[in-house]
Amino acid sequence: MGDEGVSSLGFGLGKCINLSDLTLELSENQIGAIGASGLCSGLGKCSNLQNLTLQLQRNQIGEEGVSDLCFGLGQCTNLQNLALHLESNKIGPKGASFLGSGLGKCANLSKLTLYLYNNNIGNEGSAGLGTGLGNSSNLSSLILKMKDNNIGAIGISSLGYGLGKCNKLSYFELSLEGNIICATGASGIGSGLAKCTTLSNLILYLRSSNIGGNSVSGLGSGLANCTNLSNLTIYFESNQIGDEGLSYLGYGLGKCTNLTNLTLYLEANNIGGDAGFGSGLANCTNLSNLTLCMRNEVLRFLVKIKSERQKSNNKISATGGSSLGSGLRKCANLSNLTLYLDNNKIGQTGASGLGSCLGKCTHLSNLTLHLHNNKIGDEGVSGLGSGLGKCTNLQNLTLKLSKNQIDANGTSGLCSGLGKCTNLSNLTLHLKGNNIGAAGKFGLCSGLGKCTKLSNLALYLYVSNQKDQLNFQQVFVGDKNVAKN
Repeated sequence: MGDEGVSSLGFGLGKCINLSDLTLELSENQIGAIGASGLCSGLGKCSNLQNLTLQLQRNQIGEEGVSDLCFGLGQCTNLQNLALHLESNKIGPKGASFLGSGLGKCANLSKLTLYLYNNNIGNEGSAGLGTGLGNSSNLSSLILKMKDNNIGAIGISSLGYGLGKCNKLSYFELSLEGNIICATGASGIGSGLAKCTTLSNLILYLRSSNIGGNSVSGLGSGLANCTNLSNLTIYFESNQIGDEGLSYLGYGLGKCTNLTNLTLYLEANNIGGDAGFGSGLANCTNLSNLTLCMRNEVLRFLVKIKSERQKSNNKISATGGSSLGSGLRKCANLSNLTLYLDNNKIGQTGASGLGSCLGKCTHLSNLTLHLHNNKIGDEGVSGLGSGLGKCTNLQNLTLKLSKNQIDANGTSGLCSGLGKCTNLSNLTLHLKGNNIGAAGKFGLCSGLGKCTKLSNLALYLYVSNQKDQLNFQQVFVGDKNVAKN
């Protein structure tokens, strides 16, 4: 389309004086500063515009174009909901500051979405954007995507200061991946969040942001002040928070007494499983849905040198697994739980301790446990099964236990426990890479045969010996759907 085409579009839109809702998809159209100016000159005449989405990613708008863009938007005095996609537009520090200043003049703006990936905003731009957003006093919902913008700790701290003035925010989504947050930046974000007392929904994307253990202290303190927070998701992968940072995080979460839904991604953080984190979770008495990912696995979306990843691998031990379970057992309202703990060092004691504690979660109805390659052994898996057998309200269960040195006795012990889950209707069980043998398969069928309400069963056993195979359809009678591999 180019500058000429988009300017003509803007001229035409300027005559649509009754327009209230508008979405324009103009990505990758070779639009420069002149085109952006022409477009927003027209939009500025749409005095009744309330909802606007502009997808302008991967053009060449630059700082001058953003300045004119914001001037036009400032004329839309009735604008309430705005989404701007400006990824890869070379707006730079000055462009981000112009953007913040312009948005701060949209007095009626209540919902704002900004995609600013890959614009080399830097500290100056981040600070200017934060100052402008701080003037948007009516914002209730904010989505701010600033991944890969060469922002340092000072710029992020300044952004946090501005965001702290948005005291009506109830929904906030912030992406700072690939920037350099450090202790100062994390503290600044935490300080800002602490002032958002009406915040109920928060999503933080902080992957690969140079966050160490001490850096989490300020963030945890900020979360502790978000007493109305009910839904929280944090992507923390590939930092270096360690047990110290995990403890700080647990402290903050423990103060969020209204938290009902929590999702944490903590892969590649040099975590051993500090008891302080479990203690924090124990205070989240209203928690009903929890997803916790602390596995060791190559992340597909990150390019890392192998030696660097090895330094940050999690190493959750038996003590770590047990202390996590100790925290979960006190979450009396927990009904949905997903744990990713693959490739750690939980061992027999940790698995037994985790199972024992989960048996105290009497409201648990949906459970997914990823425990691949943890050297659990027969004793550990039997203890896990014994604990799960006390989860009498469990309806949906997925257990991934491949490569855990489990033999026939362990398989029989596990399924003996699962046979007591009388309300179980859907079960997926992975036991590949173990040595359960014919006796183990018989114990599996004997135990699961007692699950009279089981309607859907998926077994992953890698049965390769025709002589060893059992006819599962003969053992599991009724209307059960059975799949095995």
